[in-house]
Amino acid sequence: MSTYYQPPRYPASTFESMSPTDEALPVVVVGAGPVGMAVALGLAQRGIPVTILEAADQVSFGSRAICISRHSLEAAARLGFGAELEKIVLPWVGGRSFFRDEQVLHFRMPMRDFDVRPPMINVSQSEFEQIMVDTIEKNPLITLCWQSPIAGILRGDDEVTLEVDTAEGKRHLRARYVVAADGGRSRMRELAGLRLQGTSYEGRYVIADIHWESDLPAERMVWFDPPSNPGSTIIMHKQPGDIWRIDYQLDPSEDAEIETQEDAIRVRIAKHLDWLRNDLPWTLEWKGFYSARALALAEFTHDRILFAGDAAHLVPIFGVRGLNSGMEDAETLAWQLAAVVHGNADESLLAAYSFERHNAWEQNVANAGKSTLIMSPGSHGYRTTRDAILALSVRRPEFAHLINPRQSSATHARLSPLTWPVAAGTAGILPGDPVEDRKIRVVTADGVADTSLNEVRGNGFAVVGFGLDEAAGAALAAATRKLGEALSPENVRALNVDSTAVDGVVSLVAEDLAEAMGAGAGEAFVIRPDGLLLCRVAVGELSAVAESIRRGVAPEGVALPAQPMEQIAADEQRRENVWLGLSAALDQADENDREGFLARLTLLLGSQLDHVQFEEAIAAAADTSPLRVGELAPQD
Repeated sequence: MSTYYQPPRYPASTFESMSPTDEALPVVVVGAGPVGMAVALGLAQRGIPVTILEAADQVSFGSRAICISRHSLEAAARLGFGAELEKIVLPWVGGRSFFRDEQVLHFRMPMRDFDVRPPMINVSQSEFEQIMVDTIEKNPLITLCWQSPIAGILRGDDEVTLEVDTAEGKRHLRARYVVAADGGRSRMRELAGLRLQGTSYEGRYVIADIHWESDLPAERMVWFDPPSNPGSTIIMHKQPGDIWRIDYQLDPSEDAEIETQEDAIRVRIAKHLDWLRNDLPWTLEWKGFYSARALALAEFTHDRILFAGDAAHLVPIFGVRGLNSGMEDAETLAWQLAAVVHGNADESLLAAYSFERHNAWEQNVANAGKSTLIMSPGSHGYRTTRDAILALSVRRPEFAHLINPRQSSATHARLSPLTWPVAAGTAGILPGDPVEDRKIRVVTADGVADTSLNEVRGNGFAVVGFGLDEAAGAALAAATRKLGEALSPENVRALNVDSTAVDGVVSLVAEDLAEAMGAGAGEAFVIRPDGLLLCRVAVGELSAVAESIRRGVAPEGVALPAQPMEQIAADEQRRENVWLGLSAALDQADENDREGFLARLTLLLGSQLDHVQFEEAIAAAADTSPLRVGELAPQD
């Protein structure tokens, strides 16, 4: 019996138009996808009523974005639906890639003793959204209107008027701010006359969800040029309830309209499962189609219309950055927009939102773009080098890192105008970096209790002091109270790590936290509601934090915010540079001179090696021994 999730349908919502004398709604969110609902939950936590307008009559159907990162699980917990979500998910920590039937990569994401949650979980987007809807229905500050598509917008100096199609005719709502979170085909973007800019890749993939009671492991499995579907790429993911997500690439010569028909999909899947020696029955539950795109608006803030999620930007699916980056958008926008609505910050803070999240899109594209060049190389040069990397990786595992999918991880805001400067040479977590949740202990009236950093700091700001004496602890408490008054009703908490107990400050027992964060005695770290480090300063400098947030600009300093540095070994960076450079050079070479170009390049590079090294390189490159067809089995 199939366990595939069937979301409930909701009746059309009805409401009256607002009159010109009615007070404008604080915020209207267009789109009840994960991003729109996350923004609404974050605003409601800060006491702001929100109306959500959704064109459909149910949450999205199908798996869609199934891979949820650790960072998004932390966001879900802060937004109040994480506990329910974690009851139904399927955790995983790594994956395997195969060239034909040979394993060429086995990667594992970090799962350390101090981690609170797994690095990645799988759950269908449909179930993810339904849990959010169920949470929203219990919140008196959020009104979710179903079957309420946007028909028009009229922008004024201090509000936006929305024309909405309802079951009873057109209605008009007025809002101080509108959050456009209505997806990749955003109607709000169209009505605002805005277009996404960037790159569309050639690769096209069919998606299929099947019910299949297989005992294969819950890990990301990818086959390049598998014997079951030569020339294609196939991705498999296990979901809860014996549901499997299968994505496979279409050849440029294949007609997508024909290949997305159920009969064609069943044939493809049957061939692959038969090759895996499957003798279990399976049923096709859902199908979809996508192509890789890296597109974004130039600005995410347009007067009083704020764009988030796929309405603001699209990233290639490889590395699962779509929903995960959207959750980051939502958390950042929620606390910053709330500060503006409450009058605690100027609208310049929303410019910081636009800058931060556009820069985060650039970070995601930089990584997802490399994954896309492996999964769906769109030119002769990249196809040639991709195939060469796969063939080499069978016998030369040092090349396998180029195949790594570069799974989604939290983006940073080091370059944000809101991020404070630090002195050159500062070690540890730097302003703008995400602060990891960690298992810690907290001092209570009954003794010491196990908890986590995120649980203690809550969903607002946290001011964390390290190695403070009694006087510095009292100063930390006073500064935190003033920050809380300036940002009210935002939650602001003071935490003290392995320091003297002070009234109004939560005492933590976390011997390794200072070392992990690179904190020195007397330092205070201010963590933003979205989990990013705003600043790290001496306790006496905390008085400037509220004004910095109000203006949306960090204090000036001699040292600029630290530039981001990719953590990659020197030899891996060298191979990556060779791959990207050679691919581009092949694309630029004359079509009739590619072999000559490679011969000249080999002569130039070979002249820098001794005889033995050159002979060994020739032997490795010439190794095209047949690959055996074997069973799929975990290999270490």
